[in-house]
Amino acid sequence: MGKTVKLGLVQMTCGDDVSENYDKAISYARQAAGQGANIICLQELFKSRYFPQVEDHTRYGLAEELREGEGTLLDLEHLAAELGVVLVASLFEKRAVGLYHNSTVVFDADGSYLGKYRKMHIPDDPGYYEKFYFTPGDLGFPVFRTKFANIGVMICWDQWFPESARLLALGGAELILVPTAIGHKLPEDVEIRESGYSHAWQTVQYGHAVANACYFAAVNRVGVEESPDGVNGINFWGQSFVADPFGRVVAQAASDQEEVLVCPIDLELISEMRDGWSFPFRDRRVDAYGGLTSLYLD
Repeated sequence: MGKTVKLGLVQMTCGDDVSENYDKAISYARQAAGQGANIICLQELFKSRYFPQVEDHTRYGLAEELREGEGTLLDLEHLAAELGVVLVASLFEKRAVGLYHNSTVVFDADGSYLGKYRKMHIPDDPGYYEKFYFTPGDLGFPVFRTKFANIGVMICWDQWFPESARLLALGGAELILVPTAIGHKLPEDVEIRESGYSHAWQTVQYGHAVANACYFAAVNRVGVEESPDGVNGINFWGQSFVADPFGRVVAQAASDQEEVLVCPIDLELISEMRDGWSFPFRDRRVDAYGGLTSLYLD
């Protein structure tokens, strides 16, 4: 093992009480640090239930202004410094009245605030009405250079777009983290479940790890969350995982229970793969990719 660090993912259920969800997440983060985790990532929108199941203006009240040294950011800053860990946390950001983002904040191991990523790709599907709540991000795909690794962040729907992962790798990311909220809609459709949707979810992310010769980790919520309107809901399938640069799963959580997943990752493997295969960067034909800036090639 060369440059080895430990990664911790917190997979949990969420209830109606925001304070209880927050306290549970912090308790699990402490548990991960106690197991030696150097980098800890929480799931998407970990402070609340997944509210975009319905369009409801009152849910804007869950959003908070994300200002360095204030509120939740100050609390997370203190936690990162106390535990000596890099902390990655997904929050509902209020930028202004009528302007909201699905954002993730990053703190270094000394508690310093490194910045945020705003979700770029926003879905609008039954049960996932995110366009009602979130404005697409305008910060690009930043890479955060932390004490333990260069980290890139994507959020849930971003994971389906190879361009996202590629830009993070080009920016120097060694580890891509994906806070996520994904599952089967209820009443559970057997045909959908057996169609391999969860398999596709995992496979595309393994591909990002291989194509960019980096570590890739998704942290999902788990458990059944009834829809706020009382109609159906979502069974979040958990299965948070860590994949290495060869696309091999080095750790995976259960599909039906809360779990603190902690595993070592060897960052030297990234250099070995990039030097040995050379395809992530050297052999790219950037002169031929102009079509990627088009929505569609008619």
